[in-house]
Amino acid sequence: MILNYIHEVLSALVSVFKSISIPDIIDMALLSYLIYHGIRLVRETRAQQLIKGIVIICVGYMISNFLELKTMTFLLRTVFQWGILAIIILFQPELRRVLDKMGRTKMVDLSVFSSSDPGNLESKWSKAIEAIVDAAGDLSATATGALIVCERQTKLGEQIDTGTILNCTPSAAIFGNIFFPNTPLHDGAVIIRDGSILAAGCFLPKPQKEELINKQLGSRHRAAIGMSENSDAIVVVVSEETGTISVAEDGELTRGFNKDSLRKLLRQRLMPNDTTSASTKKKFTERVRTKWKNGKRN
Repeated sequence: MILNYIHEVLSALVSVFKSISIPDIIDMALLSYLIYHGIRLVRETRAQQLIKGIVIICVGYMISNFLELKTMTFLLRTVFQWGILAIIILFQPELRRVLDKMGRTKMVDLSVFSSSDPGNLESKWSKAIEAIVDAAGDLSATATGALIVCERQTKLGEQIDTGTILNCTPSAAIFGNIFFPNTPLHDGAVIIRDGSILAAGCFLPKPQKEELINKQLGSRHRAAIGMSENSDAIVVVVSEETGTISVAEDGELTRGFNKDSLRKLLRQRLMPNDTTSASTKKKFTERVRTKWKNGKRN
């Protein structure tokens, strides 16, 4: 009896696997991908609690339908009919973050259509990084608060409009003047675009997971986390209390940077990949040619 049952189960499984086609495999892979990223999206956010509420409503609907509770079944069915609209409203920040990340994905390299010179952009970012590192070191030594936003693919026009347009070349002296205590622009953020200081005194968005942030972090650190959640910007923060240098990226704050580690991180994140890889390849080629010539001479 048991052997017959096992045989039937195995036969059913074999028939199921035989009926699977290539479109079915693609369909399952896409569904698994969406479920995985959906779980990552709602983890440690307020959406996690909302999903628990949706699961409770689903269980309540099944129980009321099984027990033939007509009134409860009608009410819960009505809730499901308006559920899509409710989910869009309740999950608005999370949906916005998903669409923003999808928009950042590079499907086609658009650098060939850019009017800016990649070599000149690399040079400007290199000088800007050195200015940021020097300024962060000086401000950290005097425990002067600072908030510097380095724009990348996501344009920060909304935040730029809240500040004062400067459009100047970065330097440690300029950062020192901007963030000097009690000056008009010292409370806001500096936004850097394409290696130039575009605006100062800018207001940044609040973090979406503010209730999960350490209570000891001040307004600058919270603004940095909020900005990194809403964009792909790299945000450098100098604490006004301890002088600690921190960096916010993708909604995460990393603390305890020094000048060397900060320079290394900024160069990895901000230097254009195409020009960096090109210069690396060029150095590698020159090194190979030098070794080949030396070997030929010997």
